[in-house]
Amino acid sequence: MSGVVVLGATGSIGLQALDVCERLGLEVVGLASGRPSRQILELSTRFSTSAVAVSGGSGEERSELAAAIGQRAEFGADAVVAMAAKTGVTVVNGIVGAAGLRPSIAALEAGNRLGLANKESLVAAGPLVLDAARRGGGELIPVDSEHSALHQLLSGVDRSEVASLVITASGGPFLGKKRPDLEDVTPAQAMAHPTWTMGGRITVDSATLANKGLEVIEAHVLFGVDFDQIEVVIHPQSLVHSFVRLTDGALLAHVGHTDMRIPIQYALTYPERTNAGLDPFELAGRTLSFEEPDTDTFSALPLAFAAGRAGGAAPAVFNAADEVAVAAFVQGRLGFLGIAGVIERTLADLAGEPAASIDEVLETDRRARQLAASLVAGVC
Repeated sequence: MSGVVVLGATGSIGLQALDVCERLGLEVVGLASGRPSRQILELSTRFSTSAVAVSGGSGEERSELAAAIGQRAEFGADAVVAMAAKTGVTVVNGIVGAAGLRPSIAALEAGNRLGLANKESLVAAGPLVLDAARRGGGELIPVDSEHSALHQLLSGVDRSEVASLVITASGGPFLGKKRPDLEDVTPAQAMAHPTWTMGGRITVDSATLANKGLEVIEAHVLFGVDFDQIEVVIHPQSLVHSFVRLTDGALLAHVGHTDMRIPIQYALTYPERTNAGLDPFELAGRTLSFEEPDTDTFSALPLAFAAGRAGGAAPAVFNAADEVAVAAFVQGRLGFLGIAGVIERTLADLAGEPAASIDEVLETDRRARQLAASLVAGVC
C-alpha cells in the first residue's frame, strides 16, 4: 500500500477513517470533500502532504481554498474520480449519495482496494461495480458494520453450507411504536439514534428501517445470496452486527463495539488484524435481545426487499426517492410516514427503467429524484 485516499473526508466515516490511519501510522495521500469548508482546510493542514479534491462550491469558495492550500487542491467531480483512480492506493469511500458511484468504479478499475461505505454504489449499480472490480482487478471490502461482519463470518466457510445471512438492526429511536405514534415525530427525534453516532441521512434511514433495506440489497450484491436467504432481526443493543446460519443448524455471530473504526480498520489491514489501540470488547454484564421487525409500521423495509427482487433500476429508484424524501423530512416539508409513501409511489412509476450502464443508472437516479421531489411538493 502506497497510501490511503479518503473520500468524504469531512463526514462521519471519513473522519473516523483518518483517525484509524493516524493510529496505524498509515500515510494519507488524498482527501476529498463535497464543498470547500473550514473543515477540509483544517484537514489539509493536519495531513500536509495530502492532495485535496473538492467536487462542489462556488468559484469564490474554490479560489479562497486554493489560495490557502496551494497547488495540492483540485476542483470538480472529475478531480474526485481521478483521486480514486490513483494507482496503488487504498480508497475509503465515505461519500454520501449517488455522487460516490463514479469514484467507486474508478478505484476498482484502477486495481485499488476499495473500503466501501458508500452504500449507494452497490444499491444503485451493484453489477456495474462488481464488473469494474473484475476488469481492473480491484478489491472490494465493505465498511458497513453489518457487511464487514458478514465478510469476516463467511471467510473460510463453504458457501454450500450457508443457509442464510441475518442482518441486525437496532430498531432506531421508534422501536415499538405504531403508525399513529409516528405521525408528528420531529427530525430531532428521528436523529436521536440509541446506539450509533452517524450522519444525518443514515440516522433517519435507521429510524425508518430504509437503511436496513439498503443493507439487504448490498448483502445480495456483495455475497451473491438470494433475497429469500437474507433475514433482518431487530437487536436494540447493536452488539451483534450480523449472523450466518449454517445448514447444520449452527449460527455464527460477529459481536463487538458500536464503533465504526473497527470495520474501517479491518478494511485497511485485511487479511491481517492490527491493534490500533481500541478497547477490547467485554462480555460480562451484557444483555442481548432480538425480535422480528414491524414491517407494517416500518414499510420501507419490505419496499427495499421488493426493489431488490425486481432488480434492474428499481434499487437505484428506491435509493434516490429515499434520499429526496429524507431531505424533505429533515427540512420540515414532509412527515415521517411520508418517506415510505414517496418511495413507494416513485418505485411504482420508475422501477422498470434501464440500468445497464453508469449513464443509465445516473439518468434513472436523476429522474427518480425529480419525481420524488414533485411528490413531496404535492404532499405539501
